Amino acid sequence: MLENNISRIMIEVILKKALRDIKDSPERSFRNLVDLALYFSKNRFQRSFFEATQVLLKNENSAYYGLLRDVAMHVDPEKILRFGMNIGYNSCTAGAKKNREIEEREHYNIPWVISFHLRPQQYLTYEEEYHRAIFQGEELGIYTWILFHQDPLDEILSLPREHPNSAFILFCEPQDIDSTFLDEVAALNNLMPVLRYDENFLETFDLMRKKELLYSLYSVYHNSNITSILNDDFLQNTEHLHPVFTVFLADIDCSDPIKREMHEYVKSARMKQQFQTIPWEYEADLRLVDSIISKESCYVGFDFEGRLYTPNMYQPKGHFNLFQNHLSEILKGAYLKAPIGRTS
Repeated sequence: MLENNISRIMIEVILKKALRDIKDSPERSFRNLVDLALYFSKNRFQRSFFEATQVLLKNENSAYYGLLRDVAMHVDPEKILRFGMNIGYNSCTAGAKKNREIEEREHYNIPWVISFHLRPQQYLTYEEEYHRAIFQGEELGIYTWILFHQDPLDEILSLPREHPNSAFILFCEPQDIDSTFLDEVAALNNLMPVLRYDENFLETFDLMRKKELLYSLYSVYHNSNITSILNDDFLQNTEHLHPVFTVFLADIDCSDPIKREMHEYVKSARMKQQFQTIPWEYEADLRLVDSIISKESCYVGFDFEGRLYTPNMYQPKGHFNLFQNHLSEILKGAYLKAPIGRTS
């Protein structure tokens, strides 16, 4: 624990200096930061990530340098630092080490991120159970949480407020967001809102920018609208709203070939570095990160009723319920590792 605290303090000091320097020279500052991070990287995920980033940053014309400068100039530095540390260190470094050790000892898969689908009535009824699940997850090394919520619900902000060591990613509708809600969001440094792209609510993105928030946007894709995405039109539009990530979520009826095509497009767009926003295919990229951290892909989500669901079919998986079972019991029951020499 002491070693982790010392490591975290050292990393925070380095990041604070880098955030100051990036405003003047994002290219040199970020390259130096990545080189230093790679030098101190110990696990496979860290080295893989920073090696790939090192290669990308050799492109002096990369649009990501503009993204870095824009974030440094317009986002509260404390939000960048805290959110980045919670994901980069707590989740993908210290947390990843902890969940790999538990996986090896207990022989079940542990995800690096868990998603909750929330509705006002269920959340208010089971708020204590959600907090308990997050505490249980942190004991397993899980420090990243994705929240999908319907209808305005200020109460869900108690989750990031009471769990400062975790990073929370909030997917929501732009019509549910107003200045008062964003003032509450602005008081939290471990939360990133992700708003659905809607041409009727573009002023909401300007409002988040004025409040110096770290934010992203998302869009739902399906079989009939993918052409406008694959021809780069969508990313050309969204980069002007200054989101860090542009996230693509597959519609429930989207075919598997279209999902694979979208993920290939997203990976290609990231490598080309043409847009000042980072494209991300929601499920495929979450699974990709998890497979690097834990060798086996493991995606975990809970629906409105607290039931574990299978993302591909969006249907409950077995009888595992967040409101009734300990999180580790759910993972042991649903994600038990296959014996060595056998595949599930």
